Amino acid sequence: MVITDIRQQERLKNRYSVYVDGKYAFSLSDTALLDAKLTVGLEMTGEELKSYKQLSVDDKVYSNALRYAAMRLRSRWELESYLQRKQASPALAEQILNKLTNLGMINDLAFAQAWVENRHLLRPTSKRKLQQELRAKRIAPDIISQVLQADDVSDQESLVALVARKRRQTKYRDDLKLMQYLARQGYGYEDIKQALSTSE
Repeated sequence: MVITDIRQQERLKNRYSVYVDGKYAFSLSDTALLDAKLTVGLEMTGEELKSYKQLSVDDKVYSNALRYAAMRLRSRWELESYLQRKQASPALAEQILNKLTNLGMINDLAFAQAWVENRHLLRPTSKRKLQQELRAKRIAPDIISQVLQADDVSDQESLVALVARKRRQTKYRDDLKLMQYLARQGYGYEDIKQALSTSE
């Protein structure tokens, strides 16, 4: 068996189709193709072709994981879950996670810091709720503790800002509904009462 052609794909410009004996056999990303050192005219056995086809499958999983990680910061657990859904073998998943970590695309500390900053900007909530959310993302307790201790926005500050924002919505002009909402955000009853009284 001989590689008779290697063509760049139309839709995915970073992937190349490899043809063996005139027929499409498999595709690889530009990086994987270079690493494999495949060239037109190269001869291969049936066993080698089989291993390249498996490499193609693994390479697609890696490319998809890379794209998934590039969309926004994600925790290591989110990437692990993604790879499980894609049915990557444990060995392949570990290899991909290590590659993404080395590229700086998996960093639970950076993820947790960005999570807290974004929550303050978009949907203020209590430190207790932030802790719950980060735990749900499987962030290590020591990282959660470090990030929340470094967070200079107090619960009282975020609560006052949240009350002011919610008061603009008709349904939250009712104190009871607003108190229930704030309690779901993890704020304590006394803090809520104080924030509501100062906002009136």
